[in-house]
Amino acid sequence: MSWVIVGLGNPGAEYTDTRHNTGRMALEFYAKAAGLSAWKEDKRSNSTTTGAHVGKTLAALVMPNTFMNKSGAAVAKFVKSMKAAERLVVVYDDLDLPIGKIKLSFDRGSGGHKGVESIMRAIKTKKFTRIRVGVSPETPGGKLKKPQGEDGVVDFILAKFKPNEMDELKKVFKRVAEAISMTIADGPQIAMSRFN
Repeated sequence: MSWVIVGLGNPGAEYTDTRHNTGRMALEFYAKAAGLSAWKEDKRSNSTTTGAHVGKTLAALVMPNTFMNKSGAAVAKFVKSMKAAERLVVVYDDLDLPIGKIKLSFDRGSGGHKGVESIMRAIKTKKFTRIRVGVSPETPGGKLKKPQGEDGVVDFILAKFKPNEMDELKKVFKRVAEAISMTIADGPQIAMSRFN
């Protein structure tokens, strides 16, 4: 049975390199690092996809071409049962983590993330692996600088990363790629103990 790895974001050039597209960027990095073939448009699921072998296991890499809050519609075309959902990994941006940090979890809530909420509604379970990638800056003292209010959050997540943040992200994406590979090879529990 194959795995499904989803990178969340918004389609379109204007969203490239924005904080809310961190999941897509991480998945593109993973595909490139693994030397995967070109991405293809999959009209049936309204997503961009490619395939990978991780060891002997097949994985479908999926970037929904829907907007974030409709991500579930694309994912549901690949994850047809609760059992299949246990082999789903969703990579996405997290305001509650600083840039440079990742956190893996399994069978948890959405934390208010609209893309994850959409997936949970569409596949009717929360029993899947999440890789949360931090997007919030920190003060020199290590305090998280999160935006305030709904408008502040929207403006922040749709803003592009600064060049120094992009440099930091490239290092983080290496860890995300390792976490994806370990989740597929050894299961989410072992990956969580290694990366959290």
